[in-house]
Amino acid sequence: MERERLPAMDDYFMGIAMAVRERANCKGQRVGALIVRDKRILATGYNGTPSDMDNCLDGGCFRCDNRDGQFQPGTAYDICICVHAEQNAVLSAARFGTPTEGATIYTTTRPCFGCTKELLQAKVISVNFIHDWTHPDDEFMRQYRLIQARFTGGIRQVAIDDPRAAWARAGRASPGETGHRIP
Repeated sequence: MERERLPAMDDYFMGIAMAVRERANCKGQRVGALIVRDKRILATGYNGTPSDMDNCLDGGCFRCDNRDGQFQPGTAYDICICVHAEQNAVLSAARFGTPTEGATIYTTTRPCFGCTKELLQAKVISVNFIHDWTHPDDEFMRQYRLIQARFTGGIRQVAIDDPRAAWARAGRASPGETGHRIP
């Protein structure tokens, strides 16, 4: 009897991050994240409004409701009420007293500037992501690269099929995109 091949650990954890993403309710991107240490899941998170507030999809976030023309991608996070997936994963770990020092985060989208700072402060040492994120301003992008270089375990893009890429990246998907394999 031939034994089925188990998925590689990166594929396994990223598949779970994609499943977590299904709970996200942002009008822009839908992101899922999980924090892992010693091949064990410590916490998960997805992006959306704080507990007991109207969801983005129900008009809860002014920034999300005014995306067309008023706010460029990667800007005005200071007025957005959504909590990012990576933030929610770190906050969930903290809420339940689970240390994140030395952990890795698997996230469906490369962490933004703010999440990068918070992950470093939580002592997360490495980042694995599917979809890239870049700041729209080249000057800020240089600073972003510098801070992302602080992950002692590195930051890397994981090659995995994402059949729901168009849905998850609604604010960034190309017309007709139905999913793709990231190089």
